[in-house]
Amino acid sequence: MSKTYSKTRTLVECALMIALGTVLANIKIYSLPNGGSITLFSMLPFIMISFRHGVKWGLFTGFVNSLLQMLLGFYAPPAPGLLPLVGMILLDYVLAFTLLGLACAIAKPFSNKLVGVGVGTAVVCFIRFMCSFLSGVLIWGNLSDGLPAWTYSLTYNGSYMLPETIMTTIAAVLIYKAAPQLFSAQND
Repeated sequence: MSKTYSKTRTLVECALMIALGTVLANIKIYSLPNGGSITLFSMLPFIMISFRHGVKWGLFTGFVNSLLQMLLGFYAPPAPGLLPLVGMILLDYVLAFTLLGLACAIAKPFSNKLVGVGVGTAVVCFIRFMCSFLSGVLIWGNLSDGLPAWTYSLTYNGSYMLPETIMTTIAAVLIYKAAPQLFSAQND
């Protein structure tokens, strides 16, 4: 297979996964009032691109998805100011979704690929939670209704990210067990 064909094929796969992730992000099992929801495996396509094509493509696909998520569902706290707005864009969107592309790098040290898929998936979901948690403490803390900002953020973001993490990790492991070839690049 020529290098141009291979790159084109990878770009097409990334575009398809962005489209799939966008559709899945709009299938909401539960939504919270200030943003955040439990979706139908919306992070899984970006994690699979990371395993299939590596960190570079995983980060690229996650970044494009972050921009698309911002365009389709941007939610900002009332009158945040410029600095909090930039922080929110970085934490709630750009870093939160882009860093899903690190799954394969986190899984690399594990000799058992199944364990690597499970750990890599769970860790990048946790990283996404940490981005939301930090945003909640630093930017959204004024919505805490008298609770310390970290308690509010932990509870609020944990209420949707914990189920989302569990569902995504289980799905990744089950898909890997059923079709491991989906987690590695095909050279045909």
